[in-house]
Amino acid sequence: MSDVERPVIPVIVFPGSNDDRDAQSALVRLGATSPRVWHTETDLPPDTAAVVLPGGFSYGDYLRCGAIARFSPIMRAVVGFAERGGPVLGICNGFQVLTEAGLLPGALRPNASLTFVCRDVPLCVERQDTPFTSRCVTGQTLIVPVKHGDGCWFADPDDLGQLETDGRLLMRYADGGNPNGAVADVAGVLNEQGNVLGLMPHPEHAVDARLGSTDGALILGSLVDAARLSIVAVV
Repeated sequence: MSDVERPVIPVIVFPGSNDDRDAQSALVRLGATSPRVWHTETDLPPDTAAVVLPGGFSYGDYLRCGAIARFSPIMRAVVGFAERGGPVLGICNGFQVLTEAGLLPGALRPNASLTFVCRDVPLCVERQDTPFTSRCVTGQTLIVPVKHGDGCWFADPDDLGQLETDGRLLMRYADGGNPNGAVADVAGVLNEQGNVLGLMPHPEHAVDARLGSTDGALILGSLVDAARLSIVAVV
């Protein structure tokens, strides 16, 4: 595959990120160029076509998960990129960072069990007409692992109802597999424009059959496809 066909999808690295290389490897495997960008940088790489915020424990989660990371210099560029319509995916801790940065609704709380969970979970895809699910089918069940201690997404009833109406609850835990007590079994949430997704499960750990599932490749592959079609100028 030529470099022209490989969209640039940087992975943002915060102190305490621990899935950045996994995300980078998965994106490269699926056809992207994926530089790792340290959080103190002020600009995204030239020709950035999508952005991934990976899982981990940014700044050790010493305040609220993602609350300190939102003030990292690179986040100004990430927010600007998202506001111009660029696709942004936040995985696990990246989801937490996006909510703290105001790019996504709701908040992440400790798991209802008050214990860390790590296992494969079934996800139901609610829509396929997004940059993150174009390779999926509406109603499809994906098997993707989770590993988190603060993955319980919460929104108040009014906000939840509006998000339901707007079709912004993109993925839900299926078949009673909710591992954290998230309201309405929500595993993934879109912003209003539909170009930013926060996803608690880890698709980067489900791109190789030797790990038990390749369903994560449907999510990340959709992002790579969207990046090829949607090149956003970075200022």
